[in-house]
Parts: sequence; C-alpha cells; structure tokens
Amino acid sequence: MSNQVTVYIYARAAKANTAGLHPIYVRITIQGNRTEFSSKKFITPSKWDKKTMKMKGTTEEARSINSYLESIKNKLTQTQIVLEYQGTELTLEKFMNAYLGKNMLRERTLIPIFQDHNNKIKALIDIDYSEGTHERYETSLKHTQEYIKFQYGTNDIPLAKIDHAFVTGYDFYLRTEKSCSNNTTVKYIKNFKKIIRICLANGWINMDPCLNYKIKLQEVERNILTQEELEIITNKEISIDRLDVVRDIFLFSCFTGLAYIDVKQLTPTNLIKGIDGQLWIDTKRQKTNTPSRIPLLGSALDIITKYHNHPKCNNENTLLPVASNQKMNAYLKEIATICGINKELTFHCARHTFATTVTLSNGVPIESVSKMLGHKSIRTTQHYAKITDRKVANDMDNLKAVLEIHKTKTIKKTS
Repeated sequence: MSNQVTVYIYARAAKANTAGLHPIYVRITIQGNRTEFSSKKFITPSKWDKKTMKMKGTTEEARSINSYLESIKNKLTQTQIVLEYQGTELTLEKFMNAYLGKNMLRERTLIPIFQDHNNKIKALIDIDYSEGTHERYETSLKHTQEYIKFQYGTNDIPLAKIDHAFVTGYDFYLRTEKSCSNNTTVKYIKNFKKIIRICLANGWINMDPCLNYKIKLQEVERNILTQEELEIITNKEISIDRLDVVRDIFLFSCFTGLAYIDVKQLTPTNLIKGIDGQLWIDTKRQKTNTPSRIPLLGSALDIITKYHNHPKCNNENTLLPVASNQKMNAYLKEIATICGINKELTFHCARHTFATTVTLSNGVPIESVSKMLGHKSIRTTQHYAKITDRKVANDMDNLKAVLEIHKTKTIKKTS
C-alpha cells in the first residue's frame, strides 16, 4: 500500500473470547482518519507475529489464516488502485464504501450474469461450442444456485459479497454436499471463475475473489485397452446389429483417435487425399477448434466402406451411423460384458487407446500423435507417454519375475 493508505493488522486483546483467543483486526488509516474491522479470524496470542502481521509457523492453520489475511490486503490494494485510476478523491469513507462494495456494485447479482453467459453459449452451439459444453455450464450454474441457497439462504448473491470465503466455501460444498472428486470440483470452480472474469472485465467488481484460491487437477488413471483387448473386441462374433454397429464405430475411434462428437460430425467431405496419396481425415476438433489430420489405417477405412450406403448415413450425410453418446456408452457396457473385458468401457476410452496402444506403443513419435489428436500443446500428449512408460515398467517387472523363477529352477536342478 502507498503512504496514502496505511494498513495495520493486529490481534485485539480487548475482544478476546471465552477461550482466550484474540480476534484479528484490520485497521485502515487515510490522511489521519482511521477505521477498523474484524477479519472474523481468531488466534492464540502467542502465535501472532506483530512485526510481520502474520500467524507464526507453517501449520495448516497458519497457512490458512495468513492466506486469508493476504487476500484482504490484496483486496485493499486493488480498491486503492481502482479509485486512483478513476480519479476519485481518496477519503476514508469513499475507500471503505468501494472496499465493501457499496453503492452501484450492490445492484448487480451473480445468477443473472451466469445465466446470460449460458444463454450465449447455447446460441453458439455447433458454431463455437458443443452441446456438452452448454450442459456443463448449466450444471455449474445449478450447483452455484444450490450452494448460495445452502450457505446463505437466498436465491442469489450481490457481486459485492462474493469474496475469498465464498469461493473456498463453494469448493468445500462441492466436495462434501455434492460428493464431487477433486477434478470435478476443479472443473466447476473453473467455470465459476470464468463468470468472475466477465464481472472484472465489465468493471462490476473491483477485485478477484479467486486471487488466492489455489487448486489443480490430479492425474487420474485412464481406461485404456491393451492390444489383446483390442483384438478381442475386433474379432468377437456379435449377432446383435445395434451392438455390432457401436463396436465398429468404437473401433473406428480406436484407429483414428477422434472424440465422439468429432466422429459424429464427420461427412464425406472430411475425406481427403493426403500428402502420401492415401486417404486421410481432415477435420477440426469441436472442443478446441484445432485442426486434426489423420492418415486412415486399413481397419478404419474398412469400417467407412462397410457403412458407405447405410440409410442413416445417407439421410444425414454423415460418414458413420453414430447414435447418441448416452446410447453408445450404454451399448459399450454390453460389449465389454460379451467380450469378457473387466473395464469401464466408454467411447472416450477409444481416444486414449489410439494415443497409447495403437500409436505410442508402436513407435509413432509423440509429435505425430499430438498432431493427429489435435492437441494444442504437446504437454497434453505427454500424459499418454507417461502411461506407456508405466506399461514398460510393469512389463519389465513381469519379466524380472519370470527370470527369477527360471533362475530358482536352475539353481534347484544344479544343487
């Protein structure tokens, strides 16, 4: 903070509670005038460092309290920057009104802004966004509304009241009340943060309540078919037509790496003659709008040929007769059972299988795999390389075990 605004944070002994804990207060001084407010945090007096104005130590409690106090200081700093940028005279009253979000800021609330964002996403389905993206934002909105009702007992909340505590409380709510995993929680908060960025960009709020909120995705084990499992599905006799069709489309994805929505949207115009004179698929990933050019393997080409005159393909001008994602995944469960594969088989498993079992494990350079998958960054593809490395390690462990058995048998024979 500059010399114009002085911030002093201290443990206020006069307000100690019955447990002997002191409340942490924040004092603001501007041009000799001062006011103070409680941070709503309490601390054992001996753990407070007057010099640094922080809680001593590196415990979880210390990190939590210090992070919260830092968010208050950041908000105070941002408030001053905004007022100075606007050319507003810096008085204590105007500063505190801006900090507390009074006046014009209190007129806007969160839910209409979130809903307006979702309506725009809906209007751009099949242009810039997929239906799945819209559905995910609608679910995020629903969870946000339910959290506000649960935590605050209202149907909406003024933007001025959305602070660090709101964000961390939302995180906790998703993990506990909604039983969301870490990665699902991250995705919902990420959607919420986009709405906050819209509010910041429009000047509806002065500070980012997510500023000191840190969370990251955890690596998860992805379902991938082994070469043996891929061959089982390929060669299995399936007499039920609907399952046979789904099996073929799933295998097509295993041999091209295309996601469900990208397979569904393929038309004959996506087939081109590549640099090698062979047939390629030339498309764009709907999720990222990134170009994806894939040379067709024989197995994928056979599947296209098989459905060349399929009624659904002719009526819809598509390359393959793709059903809804929900139906595809339901039928894939039946196929897994028929084939004796004890894995949760989903359509996206095919894309993972292409990246690992079909390409990387067979020596295709990671740069080529990344290009075919339509990844914006090779770092995304490197996750699959880790999986293949893990497979190599497991295979070598199995080999070591076999060699150890042979070694033991040899020793027994010679003794």
